[in-house]
Amino acid sequence: MTLQSPSVARSISVGAVFRPQTAPERIASVARAADASGLHELWLWEDCFLAGGISAAAIALANSQRLKVGIGVLPVPMRNVALTAMEIATLDRAYPGRIRVGVGHGVQDWMAQIGEKVASPMTLLREYVTVLSALLRGDRVTFDGRYVQLTDVSLDWPPDSAIEVLLGAEKPRTLALSGELGSGTVITGGTSPDGLRDALRHVAAGAADHGGVKRHSTVIYVICASGPDAARQVRDELAYWNLDGSQDVAAYGKAEDIAAAAERWIDAGADTIVFQPPADVDAEDFVGVIGRDVQPLLIPPS
Repeated sequence: MTLQSPSVARSISVGAVFRPQTAPERIASVARAADASGLHELWLWEDCFLAGGISAAAIALANSQRLKVGIGVLPVPMRNVALTAMEIATLDRAYPGRIRVGVGHGVQDWMAQIGEKVASPMTLLREYVTVLSALLRGDRVTFDGRYVQLTDVSLDWPPDSAIEVLLGAEKPRTLALSGELGSGTVITGGTSPDGLRDALRHVAAGAADHGGVKRHSTVIYVICASGPDAARQVRDELAYWNLDGSQDVAAYGKAEDIAAAAERWIDAGADTIVFQPPADVDAEDFVGVIGRDVQPLLIPPS
C-alpha cells in the first residue's frame, strides 16, 4: 500500500497543545478561547499522572462548538480495548466528526510504575490497534491474542462514521506499524523537518505490502513560543526536553516567523501542525495567538 501524496490528498489543519501541566479546571476556558479564535484543533496529552485524556477531551468538546479535539496519545497498557472503543464511540456520537484519537506504547517507566508494562509492547500495540479499529467499524470481534482477548464483542452504539485510529510513533518499527495499521501517525515534538521525512519513509515502508492507495494523516507537534521573549522560552523548552538547540525543531517569534517555520514541516509531509507551548505560558493567550494570527497565514480564510 502506498501513501497518498500530500499535494494530492491532504489539506492542512492547525492546532495547539493544552499541556497537562496546566490544571484541568482550565480546559473549559482554553477550549472556549480556541473555539473563539477559529483554531482548527486542540490536542491533549495523557501523561502520567496528570489528567485523563478521554475525560479532558469530553470537557473540551462540551465547551466548544466547532473545535476538533485530539488526544495524542492514549497509552494502550492502561485500559481495556473494549472500554477505549466505547469511550471513543460515545464522544464521536455526541460530537460527530470532532474527535481525533491516537494510541501508543506509553512511557515504559510509567507503565512499569503502575504494574502494566508488557514484555512485547509491539505485540500489544499491534493487537490493540487491530481490535480497536474493528470495534470502531462496528464489527463483532472475537480475538485471542497474547495480550488482547475478546469473545463475541461489538459496540451497541458504534460511531456513525469512520473514526481515525492514529498511532503515536517514534522508532522505525512503530512507525512501520503505523503505516500498516493506522489511519495516521502522531510525531513527537523535537522532530526536525528532515527527521519527519525519515519517519515518513518508515511509515510508507510499513504500508508498502498492502496494495492500493491509503489515506494517512501526519500529525506533528512543533515546539513554539510567541512574543518578545520567545527565543528565551524556546531555549528553556529545548533544555527541558534535552534537545539540541542547533537543530531545526522549533518555531518562535512573531506570527509571520512561526508560520514560515511551520511551512518546513508541511513541506516535509505533515498535514496537521500542532504548536506545542512551553508549560508556563498562558494557555488561553497561546491558543488565541495560534488561531487568530498564525493559522490564517498558513490557511487563508476561504
